[in-house]
Amino acid sequence: MAHAKKRTASRPAARLAAVQALYQREMEKTALPILLDEFHQYRLGATIEDATYIKAEVAFFDDIVKGVGERCQEIDTVIAKHLSSGWSLERLDRPMRQILRAGSYELLARPDVPTATIISEYIDVADAFYDRQEKSFVNGLLDAVAKELRPASGKA
Repeated sequence: MAHAKKRTASRPAARLAAVQALYQREMEKTALPILLDEFHQYRLGATIEDATYIKAEVAFFDDIVKGVGERCQEIDTVIAKHLSSGWSLERLDRPMRQILRAGSYELLARPDVPTATIISEYIDVADAFYDRQEKSFVNGLLDAVAKELRPASGKA
């Protein structure tokens, strides 16, 4: 039973780590192989400043980070369609951009993950960075993206 719990917690940890990696990549322009290696070696499941991080599902983490990197232009186009008039991706702060990119990537490329799970998990990721208002923004935007990319599933 403990194994199942650990596995369940590994995907949320992978999502949070992916957003952190994407943020670092945007800030420092770190090459993808170096970035992935750094996270594999030192961040996923590591103890930093007396805090032990949950072991993340590495393959899932890699898929999100690589997928956003490979399909960023496509993902940004989808997100931009659902921003309010007068807003652009560049106006959003960096962590928010990465949360929306990672969530939109999963909606686009991971049909094996239920829509409701994706939206809920990225609201939780937003909670690590923001207050209630931003979490509502993540919910609304990813819901709109889901309706475009997964029209058959509706809001799950």
